[in-house]
Amino acid sequence: MLSRDDIAAAVARLDQAEQSRIQTGLLSLQHPQMTLDDAYAVQNAWVQQKLAAGRQIIGWKIGLTSKAMQYALNIDTPDSGVLFDDMLFDDGATISAQRFIQPRIEAEIAFIMKQPLRGPHISVIDVLRATDYVTPALEILDTRILRSDPETGKARTIVDTVSDNAANAGVVLGGRAMRVDELDLRWMGAIVSRNAIVEETGLGAGVLNHPARGIAWLANRLAQYGEGLEAGQIVLAGSFIRPVEARHGDTIVADYGPYGSVSCFFE
Repeated sequence: MLSRDDIAAAVARLDQAEQSRIQTGLLSLQHPQMTLDDAYAVQNAWVQQKLAAGRQIIGWKIGLTSKAMQYALNIDTPDSGVLFDDMLFDDGATISAQRFIQPRIEAEIAFIMKQPLRGPHISVIDVLRATDYVTPALEILDTRILRSDPETGKARTIVDTVSDNAANAGVVLGGRAMRVDELDLRWMGAIVSRNAIVEETGLGAGVLNHPARGIAWLANRLAQYGEGLEAGQIVLAGSFIRPVEARHGDTIVADYGPYGSVSCFFE
């Protein structure tokens, strides 16, 4: 287990990287025995620091929900991070070149909750009953930690990603707001283009076979800490595409067909 001082030092490094837009080194390299619990402890300490500075939690993101990403990191479980009020962008927003370090985009289904959801033993049906509506979304990922160490070539691991608030940086909501009984979420998907060139396509079934399954996992995980999802919160269910690099001057559009589209532009 990381000591309190180790956690505080990790938070300071992450926060400095976010403010300066200069990435910090791998926590997994500095602390080879670091566990997933340690990583969530770092994330939580960083969240508490942001709350003390006046930011507000508006929801959650779930990551590593596809088998391809789990195989890549040699894990068998999703991860999660916190959405803050200053992470929310309007559909069609222009993203300042000074905002992020190495932004990437994922296409997701956003669930907006109409009632609290607290585990344990939450099922997909419980999630659907607690959902007000779903809508197309883009998640903006960013990495305050290096993707790999320049000296050793060691790649970041799950503990680096979780500590870094699950690489969470922004969310763009768009398209149509739909009740969950109006569509089959497994077949809700998108064609994702960068500058009018198709980069990725995918379906909701790519997220643990059903997008609501990740939200059930999150509610059950949070129950271990006496927490849960709250009414009005946004929950990003997990990406059904590989991340698309967002370079300066790029326009990213996710076309969800009958469910509308969502886009943003990077200066």
